[in-house]
Amino acid sequence: MTALRSLALVLLFALATPGIFFFSGPPAAAVEPSEMLKDPVLEARARDISSGLRCLVCQNQSIDESNAELARDLRVLVRTRLTAGDTNQQVVDYIVSRYGDFVLLKPPFKGITYALWFGPPILLALGLLGGAMFARRLRVRGKADRPTPLTPDEQARLKVIMEEGADK
Repeated sequence: MTALRSLALVLLFALATPGIFFFSGPPAAAVEPSEMLKDPVLEARARDISSGLRCLVCQNQSIDESNAELARDLRVLVRTRLTAGDTNQQVVDYIVSRYGDFVLLKPPFKGITYALWFGPPILLALGLLGGAMFARRLRVRGKADRPTPLTPDEQARLKVIMEEGADK
């Protein structure tokens, strides 16, 4: 019963953590009113772009969600570039040229980012393989620890020995 309770607590915690919106609400945006653009179309574009850019301080939040000073500067930069007439892709390319692919929450699929794309599945597969080998080794070791059954000759001999011991 304790294992079942522990599993339930782990699941409840996982579902309630930010980023998994089952029990918790979506994260609040950190965009200040002074940063917002008057044009709602440009503001929507700015929000779309900033939701895909990583806060370089927090690293697990977009710049739209982060209260860090650098995230604020990046939000302002996005809005400045948009009001200057850049397209969404030009704004993203400009920020990536300054901070690298790490600033993207969804890094591109290219040679330098293969470790980001293939690393977690490979580590998971290696972990599962190691766990399977460990379980197999335990199962084989458990079979080796069990005594082999006595042959009919050994059983007869044991019976004789036990009868002799009972007579004394």
